Amino acid sequence: MKILLLGKNGQIGHELRRSLLPLGTVVALGRQEADLADAGQLSAALEAQAPDMIVNAAAYTAVDKAESDPVMARAINTDAVRVLARYARDHGVLLVQYSTDYVFDGAQGTPYQPGDATNPLSVYGVTKRDGESAILDSGCRALILRTSWVHSAHGGNFVKTILRLARERDALNIVADQHGAPTSAELIADVTAHAIAASQRGALPHGIHHLTAQGETTWHGLARYVVSRALRQGVALRASAGAIHPITTQDYPLPAVRPRNSRLDTRSLSDPLKLQLPDWTVHVDRTVDQLTSLEQSA
Repeated sequence: MKILLLGKNGQIGHELRRSLLPLGTVVALGRQEADLADAGQLSAALEAQAPDMIVNAAAYTAVDKAESDPVMARAINTDAVRVLARYARDHGVLLVQYSTDYVFDGAQGTPYQPGDATNPLSVYGVTKRDGESAILDSGCRALILRTSWVHSAHGGNFVKTILRLARERDALNIVADQHGAPTSAELIADVTAHAIAASQRGALPHGIHHLTAQGETTWHGLARYVVSRALRQGVALRASAGAIHPITTQDYPLPAVRPRNSRLDTRSLSDPLKLQLPDWTVHVDRTVDQLTSLEQSA
């Protein structure tokens, strides 16, 4: 089986290059080979590769920038996904697409289930939601995996930012009224491979599923955890966990509105796969350890 992986250089794409190998031959393309902002180039890449499966890990993820750049965000997160969905439908191949907690408004008091009504509050969330709709409307075979708060030792993310700021500053103010589950790109990639295999044998229905680590925290709780872990590993930081102070969303306004509740119910995925998804702390430990070991060996 020939698997076309798009977005090979992103956090999730980087890990998928490893996790998809047992499933077939992986052809991994980045922006230079398949720019999702260029529908013609994307269509040409699809025709040239003629894949048996498409895994799209490419996206416009600059959440705040999207507020002032909606045309590009829509081109990549919606229009390109529509191209992929039509190709998948016309050629009978499976499309795997990643989506986000930002499709919800976060007003619900319980974890969101895949079938709950969406109500995105930002341009990014709208374009990702519309990408989901383009896939569902096409009628192609697809797995849409919503995730949240992605981190890894590769690429830019909140964990890396906190470690950098804790080296530079004596104290940090971090938002404490947004709740979610930090989820590693490694976990997402590994579970994706399980999900594809299960769907091929009919054990996992197509459609939308949620894929996150278990448990929950806030950005403030995550920041304190990251700093505590790094200090235990012997990393020299100026800020201690006690010097990370909680603030509200209103105290730190950003161009894009974030959902207050980003908790996602994963049972539609984990139950059929018979997987016990780990607590969020497990892979945050791994990410911090990888980042600090790289720094200490440099």
